[in-house]
Amino acid sequence: MAEPLSPSLLSGVASFKNEWSALLECASPAHNRQRLAGLLQSVDWARLFVLAEEHGVVGHLAAGVRGFEENLVPPEIRQALVDRQRAQIFFSLRLTAELFCILDRFTSAGIGALVVKGPALAVQAYGDPAMRSYGDLDLLVRQRDIRRATELMSAAGFTPAVPLSAIDAGKIPGQYLFSKPDSRLIVELHNDCTLRYFPRRLPLEKFFARQIRVRLDAQEAPALAVEDELVLICIHGAKHLWERLMWIADVAALVSRQAGIDWERVADSAQAVGAERMLHTGLRPGKCSSTGASGCSSCATRGTNLQVAACLRLCAPRPLRARPFSHAHARRSDCCSCVSVAALPFSYGRRLGGRRAREGPLVSRSRTPAVSLGAKTQPRWQSLNDSQ
Repeated sequence: MAEPLSPSLLSGVASFKNEWSALLECASPAHNRQRLAGLLQSVDWARLFVLAEEHGVVGHLAAGVRGFEENLVPPEIRQALVDRQRAQIFFSLRLTAELFCILDRFTSAGIGALVVKGPALAVQAYGDPAMRSYGDLDLLVRQRDIRRATELMSAAGFTPAVPLSAIDAGKIPGQYLFSKPDSRLIVELHNDCTLRYFPRRLPLEKFFARQIRVRLDAQEAPALAVEDELVLICIHGAKHLWERLMWIADVAALVSRQAGIDWERVADSAQAVGAERMLHTGLRPGKCSSTGASGCSSCATRGTNLQVAACLRLCAPRPLRARPFSHAHARRSDCCSCVSVAALPFSYGRRLGGRRAREGPLVSRSRTPAVSLGAKTQPRWQSLNDSQ
């Protein structure tokens, strides 16, 4: 394998043009195998593999090259993909087994919980819990249940990052994190008090009322409705400045696989948390990816606006400043040929396309984890009274 590559070099579209084109084609739910075969003939396989790992799309790459002739994919790369997939499958099985143990404990104690992202999103977007690369479990749990949940997690062998004394003092972190010292298992509990990067407070009770059951292995887990999950992963991508191709691919796969999405509910869910523009920005590169990567290939060397950056892992070498969004802006964007609002369902495009978003700047100038999304960045700890 090649030597480690720096993040700045991995973002260089000019030097990775062939690898980027092939990886985008693999990440597209509607990728063209004939086009992909042609692209793979000119890639540096070691670079392509490292790039896929950096962006969490090794599963997409493995699925994309599956079935091609032996002489097209180097044997060491093919074996590395098999090894990574096998490791992800085993780890996913461990996480899923732990998930149902936690859910059983919570249910016995009368604690409601919803699975967010992770295996639930993998099944909804790809039909395979091992397709996505994820390393932890995220659950939505009401704030009133956090103390009891922490006691149950501690009794199950997890070490809480937030002690009971801090919970009793009314301190609220960005998430309630639990880890097992003897394994890589990490569980994070979230709710409307911890998810402070949402422009408006999360309507948690509505999320619980709209919950669905997602089948994982032979059991079913409570999860967010597809429409709410779509809004959440778009906000999550915006929080992280869409730095990884995996997040864009998730949006494209979810929209492509879930044909029965209620777009009016999607718009209502985004409006409820003030995230219309974040949703819209997430759907634009996702829509482009869902229709094939070829539409964006020319964007790799043009423009440094937010949409091009989202399509190709932030092409610009410096932090970006978001501009107020409007339908007219989408039409004159460098990426306008593949991200037109008109490509979305009519009712959704009508609701979002003709008005400016109200939630303020989408991203800050800083690339630190504590980015500001329409509100002042909160401190690490916040009192329960202040969070109301």
